[in-house]
Amino acid sequence: MANLNPLQAPYVHPTRRNHALEHATLHVLSRRFPNTPMGGHSNPTGFFIVGKIPTQALREAVGQALARLQNGEAALAIHPGCGTNYAVTGGLAALAALYGFMGTKNTRERFDRLPLVSLLSIFAFMLGQSLGPHLQRKITTDPDPGNMVIVDIYPVASNLHRVVTR
Repeated sequence: MANLNPLQAPYVHPTRRNHALEHATLHVLSRRFPNTPMGGHSNPTGFFIVGKIPTQALREAVGQALARLQNGEAALAIHPGCGTNYAVTGGLAALAALYGFMGTKNTRERFDRLPLVSLLSIFAFMLGQSLGPHLQRKITTDPDPGNMVIVDIYPVASNLHRVVTR
């Protein structure tokens, strides 16, 4: 019988592995370049790194990140600045606000509900801080690079690099 796990599907699984390597790379880079703004975006064929990072330094960081993931450092796949964290927290806060404003008919009623909506949003934010990393661990990243190979790393534009994997 075919594997029905959507997390193992073509395009999804390589993206999850690349997402983990992207995060691990950002962890390595942030130690070498503290206080340097940077980010990334993954897809099935690799990832992009945004930030003022020299190409050679990025090559070294990607190699080190891959080796560390291959050696079982799965925690490197989780990153506090991941968009998953922001999406989950923002989505929960939006749902909390929607719930808090349910049944209101006018601006006055909505204004009266602001303390409740604020409290619900705070709880949503607190939940999101735990749920985001959990979803990274279980859904959006796979820290096992398997037989992943770095194909190429090159600058695309000023402060933008492409990392191609297979």
